[in-house]
Amino acid sequence: MFDNRDAAGEALAKALAELELTDPVVFALPRGGVPVALPVARALKAPLDLVLVRKIGTPWQPELAAGALVDGPPEHIVFNEHVLRAAGLSREDLEATIASERKKNAERRAMWLEGRDPVAVKDRSAIVIDDGIATGATMKAALMGLREREPKEIVLAVPVAARDTLREMEALADRVVCLERPEFFQAVGLHYRDFGQVSDEAVTEMMRD
Repeated sequence: MFDNRDAAGEALAKALAELELTDPVVFALPRGGVPVALPVARALKAPLDLVLVRKIGTPWQPELAAGALVDGPPEHIVFNEHVLRAAGLSREDLEATIASERKKNAERRAMWLEGRDPVAVKDRSAIVIDDGIATGATMKAALMGLREREPKEIVLAVPVAARDTLREMEALADRVVCLERPEFFQAVGLHYRDFGQVSDEAVTEMMRD
């Protein structure tokens, strides 16, 4: 049990400080991953950036994920091929939705990072952080997107995660650091005493540090 996201980040920073890393860059999944990632970036004296992921919903059921869009550069799109087949959709059918989600990613990056360019990660250690992992759909897309940016390695770092999901992640990351892997996992928030929402304004302020 963690007191809050800051405390989880401090604990994660201690674990990551023991690793040999090459010119590390810390990436947070907003919003909840940012207060966890900030203590890590400070401890490692590493730049902090965001990896932005938007779900690509089907035209008639936006909550049904036909894929995910990861901002770049380069931009990366992950398609759920079984959803496309079941829905009788082609990738071209989703172009309007993709364009809309691309715009939302750009708007969020402009708001949270105030115009700063993405941090280059080629040949560096990319540390990807969230406040926890349940199903892992967003994190999977984020890891696949970051791989296209040619880091030396990808280190997945989270305070808590479902065991089965974490095993799936091991194929997408070079190293995994997870502080708690409960046998019976219900929800990320149950592992924090304070799991309040993180506002847009809070993310913007933290990314200024």
